[in-house]
Amino acid sequence: MMGSKKATGKLQATFMVLAILFLSGCKSSKTVVTGEVDNRISAKKIIENHYANQVDFKTLSGRVKIDYSDGKSSQGVNVSLRMEKDSVIWISAPLGMVKARITPDRVSFYNKLQNEYFDGDFSYLSDLLGTDLDFGKVQNLLLGEAVLDLRTDKYASTISQGNYQLKPKKARELFKILFQLEPGNFKIATQEISQPEEDRQFSAKYTYQDISGKILPNAIHIVALENRDKTSIALEYRNLELNRPLNFPYKIPKGYDQIILK
Repeated sequence: MMGSKKATGKLQATFMVLAILFLSGCKSSKTVVTGEVDNRISAKKIIENHYANQVDFKTLSGRVKIDYSDGKSSQGVNVSLRMEKDSVIWISAPLGMVKARITPDRVSFYNKLQNEYFDGDFSYLSDLLGTDLDFGKVQNLLLGEAVLDLRTDKYASTISQGNYQLKPKKARELFKILFQLEPGNFKIATQEISQPEEDRQFSAKYTYQDISGKILPNAIHIVALENRDKTSIALEYRNLELNRPLNFPYKIPKGYDQIILK
């Protein structure tokens, strides 16, 4: 659970920060049409193709429309995003009202609406979405890649809803895992992680676009469930570009209250 010097029920702006973490795209895109499944392909080959089709780029920038709902309230906002792959994710709401800088070592953001900030590790994001996160997992989520390394376990494959579906051959003690991959490009169509004993479930569903020959997410729908509470985040990408020079200005204003994990 989280706490701060103020009441800690003020999570809308924080979830806006979370929403930005799961996106990607570029200019002049067209929606990707999924291919036909091959009933003869093995789970091992599906996994090999997934990693062979990972997208390589240096930087990403643009804008995204976010719609957020927690069952009690909802809001929409357009934000700016800048990213350097494997290094930093930077986001800013209009007029800099909410700004964040995420690196492999730290999660930091401030919220001018509430005069508060957070500066620490990934525990905050992990707690909010009900699943353990680190920079690599966040980056995989935003690129339509598996949040877990599929090469370190053995999976059984089936066909479901026109996609390849993967489940671990050996069930994990505390987690249930499911991946669906599109047959045309072997990108993730759906990934789900649940902790039944904790009454937690996280899922992300994707559609894709072709951007100068690169297959990247077009839209992402994220749902987090915990103790019957549901948070939904939908993303729509606009005017995004790859591989242009970027900077990442960020400074926490003085006098803000720090959000402290309990």
